[in-house]
Parts: sequence; structure tokens; C-alpha cells
Amino acid sequence: MNQFIKAFEPDKLEEAWRVFQTEFPIGLWETLYVTLLSTLFAIVIGLPLGILLVTGDENGIRPMPKALMRALNVIINFLRSVPFLILIVMVIPLTRVIIGTSIGSVASIVPLVVAAFPFVARLVESSMRELDPNIIEMAQSMGSSTWQIILHVMLPESVPSLVNNFTLAITTILGYTAMSGAMGGGGLGKIAINYGYNRYKYAVLYLAVIVLVILVQVFQSVGTKLAVKLDKRLK
Repeated sequence: MNQFIKAFEPDKLEEAWRVFQTEFPIGLWETLYVTLLSTLFAIVIGLPLGILLVTGDENGIRPMPKALMRALNVIINFLRSVPFLILIVMVIPLTRVIIGTSIGSVASIVPLVVAAFPFVARLVESSMRELDPNIIEMAQSMGSSTWQIILHVMLPESVPSLVNNFTLAITTILGYTAMSGAMGGGGLGKIAINYGYNRYKYAVLYLAVIVLVILVQVFQSVGTKLAVKLDKRLK
């Protein structure tokens, strides 16, 4: 409690404001581009995987070998179950191969994508399974191919749910970027750890948390409004 009170003493606040002016603009930019790029790559990998989990199921429109689907589910479940801080350490060799280093904002994109794409795949799977089976059966009865059903039926009908789930993904990845600061990543997480926690400048730590909360609110608000706008059922 004393540390919390001391964090808001005039000299501490003045020092935190200096850090805010000098370090936060760069940290905010690093957090934004790492979050957006990681989300983009996670969607590029996770979207087709999520579609495959639904279409390749034994009751799907294009059943795949059971061994393949079982292996895919095991891999996705394994990656989802590993805590993010441990996952960062596990993928250090892969990060060094791709980026050339395991430290810094750019390097943190690799573990972020590895952690996020299984999550995105499950979100996509959830969105696809919410579809009315009668719509898919109707498309099949009209002679539509698998790709036509995916591109012209499943994806368009799932857009509002997908937008909501992608919003959830981007806010989750934003939280991961803060944790990556403890393992050599950049952005607001690095500022919170290096300036706030390690140097006992708790006002800086609280400022970083406030900025992260604001970012989450912005992403969530934009995603929710976009999902409502794209929902044909509300028109």
C-alpha cells in the first residue's frame, strides 16, 4: 500500500511524465505494429486451419482422413495449452532462424504468431459451427463444390461472428505483447518492466497499464461496431 501511495508523489509523477513523453510514443508504436502484424499472420494461418477443422470433420462437407484430423487437433491443443512465457523460450531457435535474433519487437512476432494461430483456428471453427446446417445442405443440393460452399456460403454467413472472434484475438495478442516485454520484447510491456517494475517507478507501470487498457477498449469498440454493421440479420 505504501508503494502505491509513493508512486503518486509529485517527484515520482514528474519522473513518470518524462518517461511518458520520451519512451511511450516509441513503445506505443512498437506495441501497435507488433499486435497488428501478429494478428494478421495468425489469421492467415488460423483461418484456413479453422475451416479445415470443420470441413474435414467426419460430418463435414469434405471429410479428411481421421489420422490427419486427429494429429491436427493434437497439435492445436498442445500449442494452446503451453503458457505464453514458456512458449517464447521454446520457439527461440525458430525465432533466430526467421529473424536472426530472439530479442526485440520484431523477434516477438514469431512467438506471438505461434501462440495465436491455434487460438484463431479454434475461434474460426467455433464461428463455422454456428452456421445453420440447412444453408450448407441447400448449397450442396444445388451442386455447389466444396470451394464454392466455403467461399460463397460459409465465410459470408460467418462474417459477423468472425469479426467478433478476431477482435477477441487481437485483444488477447495485445495482452501477450505486454508479457513478451519480460522476455526481451519491446513495446509498452518492456517499458512497464524495465522502467516501472525493475526500477521501482510504479507510476510508469500504472501508466503503461492504463494505455494498454485504452487500446483494448478501442479495439473492442471498433470490432463490435464493425460486426454489428456487417450482420445482415440486423438490417
